[in-house]
Amino acid sequence: MTDATRLQEVFALQAATALRLRQSTWQERVAKIRQLRDAVIARTEAWYRAAHADFGKPPGEVDLAEILPVCLEANDAIRHLKKWMKPRRVRPTLLTLGTRSHVQHQPKGRCLIIGPFNYPVNLTLGPLVSAVAAGNTAIVKPSELTPHLSALIAEVVHEVFAEDEVAVLQGDAQLAIELQKLPFDHVFFTGSPAIGKQVMAAAASHLASVTLELGGKSPTIVDASADLRLAARNIMWAKFANAGQTCIAPDHVYVHHSVKDEWVRCCQREIEKAYGSSPQAQQASPHLARIVNTRHASRLGTLLQDATARGARVLTGGAAMPEACFVQPTLLDQTPPDARVMREEIFGPLLPVIGYESLDEVIAAINADPKPLALYIYSRNRSHINQVLSQTTSGGACVNHSLVQFLQGRLPFGGVNHSGIGNAHGHYGFKAFSHERGVVQTQLPLAATLFGAGEVPHLVRKAMQRAFRWL
Repeated sequence: MTDATRLQEVFALQAATALRLRQSTWQERVAKIRQLRDAVIARTEAWYRAAHADFGKPPGEVDLAEILPVCLEANDAIRHLKKWMKPRRVRPTLLTLGTRSHVQHQPKGRCLIIGPFNYPVNLTLGPLVSAVAAGNTAIVKPSELTPHLSALIAEVVHEVFAEDEVAVLQGDAQLAIELQKLPFDHVFFTGSPAIGKQVMAAAASHLASVTLELGGKSPTIVDASADLRLAARNIMWAKFANAGQTCIAPDHVYVHHSVKDEWVRCCQREIEKAYGSSPQAQQASPHLARIVNTRHASRLGTLLQDATARGARVLTGGAAMPEACFVQPTLLDQTPPDARVMREEIFGPLLPVIGYESLDEVIAAINADPKPLALYIYSRNRSHINQVLSQTTSGGACVNHSLVQFLQGRLPFGGVNHSGIGNAHGHYGFKAFSHERGVVQTQLPLAATLFGAGEVPHLVRKAMQRAFRWL
């Protein structure tokens, strides 16, 4: 555990650097980002070993969901940072004719990045790229639940940055609480909505801005027109990658009654093809990650027991071995609305399947819940797609695929209300860590010219009143 004195020392150490970095050039920032990217790539084999030691994550998932997103984020900043930093000219209004205006992007200053356990490399170093691109200092607190990956993150940061610019502090949840007592200029947090509320409350005491990447119960819809095999393949991959420990994973699936049985059969084939047909084969599969620890595995086992006790039917899977951090990929049918698995964010390999007749009832159910981080629809019916996209709200959405909206780095990634505040990735990440300062330059005393130093002339006041709707 890092003591409070250590926190204060590092935080104070970064104060002067934060001021100096306001003057840093795009070339200086790009050089740091390039070094960070190269240090990540150089440790590819080490990431594999650390991810396997922490929770059995397969190398393919490390490549796709950990290393690749960080490299994409870095490459985007390397290519475009010069343009992002350039002041953006703004045309004058009628009232400010004769002036010049622009938007200047300034670093916010000292930033705190709190990373999660599910994708520690991606969701810790990705925001760090944006913070560095915007010219900030940062203290990074990776998850204590993945100690091998967190140690490697600290090694990478120590190699690339001096501690007065970026520092990694490791510890448990109490460390995160202590860090939030410091007056950071911006806090970037990835985690659950419950902890996100605490982070936001702590930031409010310093009036610090926040980016909150949270979660929620992301719904998926498979209508009668969908390509069932495509929907089964994509949803099974999206749900069971990282053993379901993905904030944008499908949480539950609404399937039209007319295709539900066939879709379930397609899903069962996909699960068997990917992981094996028995609990023993799936537990031994090198392609299925483990739950991060026994506490989370026990929680998932309890959710499963609660669902079946309330009448849910297991379509496939159903085995949970908390002591081995293993939960079998499981499809549930006829799960009652009051089951915990239907009310809580699952964050594991349990997937309730819900039959439906009317798309209107599905949309009503989605809108009755907090706004999710992601929403997915599988359909070849354009009117159905448009209806879902226009009548629901979510952080992001994807049509006929799942998860890939995260990999489109030129789109904003973030939640809405319960599922998050603010956006990340690419230019949006740069803006999240920047203050947009409006600047007006003029040599004309506009207000004094119009109004003088005393009472506003009657005719000028009348003319202004007529012009209100046109200015």
